[in-house]
Amino acid sequence: MIEVKREVVMQVLLVDAFPMVRAALTGLVEQHFAGARVQGVDSVAAAHAALAQGIPRLVLLDLHVDGGFELLQQIHREHLLLPVVVISGSDDAEEALQALGAGAMGYVPERSDLHTLVQALHLVLAGGTYVPPLKPRADEAPKPAETGAPASDWSELPLTPRQKHVLHLLMQGLSNKLIARELGVSVDTVKDHVAAVLRALGASSRTQAVFIATQKIRG
Repeated sequence: MIEVKREVVMQVLLVDAFPMVRAALTGLVEQHFAGARVQGVDSVAAAHAALAQGIPRLVLLDLHVDGGFELLQQIHREHLLLPVVVISGSDDAEEALQALGAGAMGYVPERSDLHTLVQALHLVLAGGTYVPPLKPRADEAPKPAETGAPASDWSELPLTPRQKHVLHLLMQGLSNKLIARELGVSVDTVKDHVAAVLRALGASSRTQAVFIATQKIRG
């Protein structure tokens, strides 16, 4: 008996109001991800209808679609394990922080080159979080006295060496279980370290912590 191999299909939901953007992103994803099938919709209502038919592997979302931010929050609330990548025409740090805080696993400005976008999607699909270099807000610009400080200097953060190691692993997208395995400690111990990292960075979630730490490193 000949065994027939089934094609593995990766469903992707793309929410963007502009037909040309949908066409470009559809072609890119289907070309670079084997088995990918992109369903493009132009509104939140259409996105809800698509989600009711079946949960995709990945959602690509333009937050500027009417109701886009609320859709992101709802997906994170109702489908916690469904990764959402925001594709934005902006590289504003405040918008990125809001998106990541609301549950997005990646934030990719439309100005990003093809390689960056593909790598970002691979990272998110593997369970990581992608944060690009972003423009800081005007009120976050470094003061003249601070410009000589090394961009990757975490020495002023009230973190132990172990907590800095945990932060590094968080930035790689590792779960608490995988961090525990990497460090040879219990998951409860990792949770304590993660909580300390969040407090030190003033973050309310792991994703926000990754964003803040990434911006510190990149200066």
